[in-house]
Amino acid sequence: MKDPHHDEWKSVDHALAYLARADKLPHRTEGEKVLLDQIPPDAKRILDLGTGNGRLLALVRIGRPNSEGVALDYSEPMLAEAKKRFAADKNVKIFKHDLSQPLPSELGKFDAVVSSIAIHHCTHPRKRKLYREIFDLLNPTGVFCNLEHVSSPTETLHAKFLGFVGQTPETEDKSNKLLDVETQLRWLRKIGFTDVDCHWKWLELALLVGVKA
Repeated sequence: MKDPHHDEWKSVDHALAYLARADKLPHRTEGEKVLLDQIPPDAKRILDLGTGNGRLLALVRIGRPNSEGVALDYSEPMLAEAKKRFAADKNVKIFKHDLSQPLPSELGKFDAVVSSIAIHHCTHPRKRKLYREIFDLLNPTGVFCNLEHVSSPTETLHAKFLGFVGQTPETEDKSNKLLDVETQLRWLRKIGFTDVDCHWKWLELALLVGVKA
């Protein structure tokens, strides 16, 4: 069954409102700093899933200006923002792709796959399949870094998170499909990732990392 909230991302107002909230997430820059530390400095090809306005890919490439970046997103308004950001950068390619569908095999191989606050919009079965596809796209020793919105273990902690980000159970994003950290780490290990761990966490923001042996 199609998610009734899926098409909200075609709306300019919805996309820009989301970007405004995401840019103001408490402690987000702390998680991004830890993520950047996990990417090999000599990474040649980097894939950003659910790139939004391209913020994360731009940060990753600051220290790797000669790397090739590939950015995927489903939302036309998001893609428009990313194209503005990378308009003068011939080393970044941007494609429209819905993460609910299999990743295109023609993307090639990557030294790093990153994502920021995007995969939680997929159903749980799709998340697991997507992690497998990411593993297959990575070169040996390639790294997957997912700075993600995860579920809280209790309703009290969920309410606490919502309060910090200025949301309520009535106003929180209905397209969220949150999943706990432990389940996702277990999936990554079973797929074949090594050195799998949660490298950073603040309430419902967590950085999940795995390396392809």
